[in-house]
Amino acid sequence: MPTLPTLLDFAYQHEQRLAQRIWLSQPIGNGEVREYTWVETMDQARRMATYLQSVGVQRGDRVAILSKNCAEFAIAELAIWIAGGVTVAIFPTETAKTVRYVLQHSEARALFVGKLDDWSGQCTGVEAALPCIAFSLAPKCEYPRWDALLAKHAPLTGQPLRGADDMAMLIYTSGSTGQPKGVLHSFATVTEVAERIAEVVQETIGANTPLRMLSYLPLAHVVERAWVLSAAYANGKTHLYFSESLETFLTDLRRARPTVFVSVPRLWLKFQHGVLAKMPAKKLNFLIKIPLLGRYFARKVLISLGLDCVKLAGSGSAPISSELLQWYRALGLRLLEGYGMSEDFAYSNSSIVGAPEVNFVGRALPGVQVRIAEDGEILIKSPGTFVGYFKQPELYQESFDAEGFFKTGDLGQLRPDGLLRITGRKKELFKTAKGKYVAPAPIENKLTTCPIVDSCMVSGAGQVAPYALIVLNELERNQLKAADPELRAQITATLSALLKEVNATLPDYEKLAMLVVYQTPLTVENGCLTPTLKLKRNAVEASVEAKLEGWYAQKPPVVWDSSL
Repeated sequence: MPTLPTLLDFAYQHEQRLAQRIWLSQPIGNGEVREYTWVETMDQARRMATYLQSVGVQRGDRVAILSKNCAEFAIAELAIWIAGGVTVAIFPTETAKTVRYVLQHSEARALFVGKLDDWSGQCTGVEAALPCIAFSLAPKCEYPRWDALLAKHAPLTGQPLRGADDMAMLIYTSGSTGQPKGVLHSFATVTEVAERIAEVVQETIGANTPLRMLSYLPLAHVVERAWVLSAAYANGKTHLYFSESLETFLTDLRRARPTVFVSVPRLWLKFQHGVLAKMPAKKLNFLIKIPLLGRYFARKVLISLGLDCVKLAGSGSAPISSELLQWYRALGLRLLEGYGMSEDFAYSNSSIVGAPEVNFVGRALPGVQVRIAEDGEILIKSPGTFVGYFKQPELYQESFDAEGFFKTGDLGQLRPDGLLRITGRKKELFKTAKGKYVAPAPIENKLTTCPIVDSCMVSGAGQVAPYALIVLNELERNQLKAADPELRAQITATLSALLKEVNATLPDYEKLAMLVVYQTPLTVENGCLTPTLKLKRNAVEASVEAKLEGWYAQKPPVVWDSSL
């Protein structure tokens, strides 16, 4: 692993060599955009570093950031590093309870508060004695504002160095199965991974293709932190754009015209459903197969999504269905699946390496070793392997096998040519009354290919057969409010056909007993999804447990929850 340069050293180099190059573009409202050159970025980072030291931040102290993606997040992280600190990013959708937990568990010495949608519901999680700084786009609060602090403090001079073994980031997991864990990464690990990512991405899109990216997945999410922001620190020539709001997202995407775009399966699915809401799938599939004319229609769809310049599209964080991958590839979008986690800084496998195939997450990235344990668990040895769980040394030791491979908790199959397939998550497996284990994620992927299905969850531990909880798309949910019996009958018929189609692909012990149409959307806000949009299965299962007996008693293939 390298001792120098670190990501901070790269920033110092960019400050001198790329001084006037724009690398951050931040919408600030009313159609206006504020752009930051490298020299402006580092001037602000140095000034904020001076302030952090003035409030007592010392080498190795943790400093938290609670904010949606914005330019000041990147500048604040550089300031934290210059001041000697360790960055702790908190998901901007977290509840006050989780905010309090992360701040207390990490022993944060200061907090940056940025763009947020529910600050009034989160602020009680911040202790009054904690020094806080409000970004320019932060909600109204009593904390000193970013611009005012910059004006009052001189930039920290010189090039304060951070060693390879110094801690750079404390990344908290999304907590899909319980309390978030604090994953420690050193400057050595994040720097080597960022350099490797920057290199492989530039090789993939071509040396002469400008690297433009829209940063919108939460920067507390390891995929966004590694493949977008950290790689941009290393590359220097990446132009990072940010989104103003959910309402302006497509406008922001079209403004950025990204050449690289990284997302998660749930959002790729929403993009697809948005297209199919305007044009039926059969018609679109017919049009794009017409020679010459098909390329015109496919490009038109990509333009409408703001993805027409994308040379490399990535999907990670959760499994994506093969049907969804093929749909995008038919449009001419090179959508590739990858695999990684907080513990290896999102650097493990990717379809970037070698020829991509659906149903596989690709081959090991350069420097990564992959093997399968006897029980089917995927074992990884990566340059991005973390250096510890904060305050949990015993858990850290238990996470590796005798040869130093990290035990991922995921189940998979490894082909002789190195292609890796994810078959499930060990903790997600459940056993039915027939004594057979069921892996829910692959079945869920099959169900969400149906355009009227927004999200779903397969469950049924201890039951005679598994079932699937189905949440309809917003359009169908809104139309059902009119209590139209004909519409309900149409949806029932569509779902009955879907169930028959999916069950035909499954072994007997995995065949679903029923689809349950459920009225409550699975969201971050109601505790059904993590901030990275993964299912909190335990929470959803607990919320419907009292209804299970009644649902199974009805026996038809499609059951409508009584609240609908």
